[in-house]
Amino acid sequence: MSLPATVIPLPQPVLLPVEGSAEAFPVRRVYCVGRNYADHAIEMGHDPNREAPFFFQKNADNLYSGKDFPYPPLSNDVHFEVECVLALKAGGANIPAEKALDCIYGYGVGIDFTRRDLQAEAKKLGRPWELAKAFEYSAPVSPLVPASRLGHPVSGRVWLDVNGVRKQDGDLNQMIWKVPEIIAELSKLFVLAPGDIIMTGTPAGVAAINRGDSISCGVDGIATLSLKVV
Repeated sequence: MSLPATVIPLPQPVLLPVEGSAEAFPVRRVYCVGRNYADHAIEMGHDPNREAPFFFQKNADNLYSGKDFPYPPLSNDVHFEVECVLALKAGGANIPAEKALDCIYGYGVGIDFTRRDLQAEAKKLGRPWELAKAFEYSAPVSPLVPASRLGHPVSGRVWLDVNGVRKQDGDLNQMIWKVPEIIAELSKLFVLAPGDIIMTGTPAGVAAINRGDSISCGVDGIATLSLKVV
């Protein structure tokens, strides 16, 4: 069945590269897990005990690969947050945790750039975070690595360097909510679908960046990512 004619051109699809393949991964939605490492929860002033996970979203077109990060407007305090990224090939509602890994197409590493000053103001006023989280180029992502090649890692160093200095240094095994639990809990709130991306939280050490900084990050055994702040 052909699509009807549109009154404006169709938006370009958001496609992420797949390592070792000419095919790309199409992005539908982007979900992010907040404060999923205990040490990061502490540095952000919260109790790291295992409370129910909370989620926020970025826009699909905030994701990109292979470009530098342009420092955004209206902020003087932009922070990096390195994260393991999940890409889903299947979904549904109320997915049991024991079935959740079957939904994963692959893994990557990404950065959740955050306009921290705007986020702090939104928190103080009891307003949503989108203006701090869902701005252009706020989520660079590495090429995805299929789970069929990688398996489903439960440990692996999660790290980020700025100008060659280690700033974040954690491990996947430190996540409060593990990958199957994240998918299960998220599917209680949303109907997940192929093309969904999940950013799984960041370890401690988040800090501000400046124009001219060089950033390298990775999840050992999965992927690395390098960019410059311009």
